Amino acid sequence: MTPRAGNGGLLRIGAPVLVGIVVIAAWYALVKVSGVQKVLVPSPVDVAEALIEDWGLLSHSLLITLRITLAAFLCATVLGTLIAFAFAQSRVVEASFFPYAVLLQVTPIVAISPLIVIWVRNTEAALIVCATIVAIFPVISNTTLGLRSVDPGLANLFRMNRATRLQTLLRLRIPGAAPYFFGGLRIASGLALIGAVVAEFVAGTGGHGAGLAYQILQAGFQLKTPRLFAALLLITVAGVVLFLAMVWLSRLALGHWHESELAPES
Repeated sequence: MTPRAGNGGLLRIGAPVLVGIVVIAAWYALVKVSGVQKVLVPSPVDVAEALIEDWGLLSHSLLITLRITLAAFLCATVLGTLIAFAFAQSRVVEASFFPYAVLLQVTPIVAISPLIVIWVRNTEAALIVCATIVAIFPVISNTTLGLRSVDPGLANLFRMNRATRLQTLLRLRIPGAAPYFFGGLRIASGLALIGAVVAEFVAGTGGHGAGLAYQILQAGFQLKTPRLFAALLLITVAGVVLFLAMVWLSRLALGHWHESELAPES
């Protein structure tokens, strides 16, 4: 690693951490100076205390939300990739069905979640379906774009060598589409979490199968604002971890050969 690359890595980590510390310090100072009650705006200390005191409850709900999120993300990845392959192989198929993929993307999940909850009797399966609908479009659009974005010179070279459609797909289109695919995964991972939380709000699941959305609702009803902030913090951290996991996976898959992940030479 060159000194410039090391400084760049330190900047990417240190700058956001520094901004976070400043924001938390300003939040704490404003709450203390204004004297606002914690039922309205808790301080970072109140949130930390609620996180520790209610960790058993919140951690269990976090695992449930993550289970729904990961299941939806996996479904969106598999289905979205298969649909993108079908679109890339046939312009007729793409023209016929891509508008319906866009329709799913622009339809508010809040509007259709009650119907899905009614139609799918298993509540967790219904939540997974809702989250999958939210997360699938970036996988479809990015992967389709990547499969279509083939260098014309390389495509002509494959044709000159009489490569079959399967050989062209495996050796040219899929490697070329890999950065687009992983870019779609970065977006879809966060959308799957958003879809899971929104679906939990709509379904209103409680009891042993309650996710973090239910804990937020309950904390709001009971005026336990520090617990509400703690649940929001866990959702935020989970989203960041999912995004970083996709970044790591992208670097693992592309870091040794694709220019999008190669470190710039000094």
